[in-house]
Amino acid sequence: MRSSTLLVLATIWLCPVTEAPAAPPAAVAAAADPLDSARWGDMVKTFFPGASVVFDARVKVLAPAIAEDSLNVPVSVDAGELAGVEEVLVFADFNPILAVLRFQPKKARPALGFRLKLQQSSPVRAAARTADGVWHVGGVWITATGGGCTAPSTGSGSPEWQERLNEVSGRIFPRADGGERLRMRVIHPMDTGLAPGIPVFHIENLTLADESGAELMRIRAYEPVSENPLFTIDMPAGASPGARIHALGRDNNGNRIDAWVAQ
Repeated sequence: MRSSTLLVLATIWLCPVTEAPAAPPAAVAAAADPLDSARWGDMVKTFFPGASVVFDARVKVLAPAIAEDSLNVPVSVDAGELAGVEEVLVFADFNPILAVLRFQPKKARPALGFRLKLQQSSPVRAAARTADGVWHVGGVWITATGGGCTAPSTGSGSPEWQERLNEVSGRIFPRADGGERLRMRVIHPMDTGLAPGIPVFHIENLTLADESGAELMRIRAYEPVSENPLFTIDMPAGASPGARIHALGRDNNGNRIDAWVAQ
């Protein structure tokens, strides 16, 4: 290593640089991946080309170390210690469909609880993009027996889901800090398209707004979100005036979600 360094220095001395070198295509944290994933380099190329990426303990991902059910793995993401979070991306390194969901916090806290499907043991990561364009990444390893992404949903084999498709149920709870917590469930099979004979069918977009129409959060869901998605969203004090929250969205077949959730 020392002789290589001397050779580089000698080359620079003999061949002066006449113009500034081009900036690297992506500035990635120099520290090694704390989760030691063989696929981290692929994740950078897939999701963050040309962007600055840093590992940041302030982006918290809470999940069980061992998934009891690979079809329903509870995960909670919280980037509330960062200022100016504009978008959060959640992905799983070893899933056949990498991206799980994205959300823009708007007036809500940059935090979201949900459930996902895992095909095998994998790091599950959250990357929070701040106003300066930097992606702050946190994550955890989850051990799973596998098969979550290629198994058919229970709803796909039942005639009931057609009658209840995109039905919304939920409630708004007061928080000790003066804010509110929304827990909301949407009836949907969330099929990945990887089970034989079952096409991809999932919720794509979901926007939550207060009674005045001000957006609280935008969610972009992908196939690995679990069947009948259950979302938990926190609003700071004063962020959601009124007693109801409007959920508006659609799935990839154009079926609409339009419901109000009350206290």
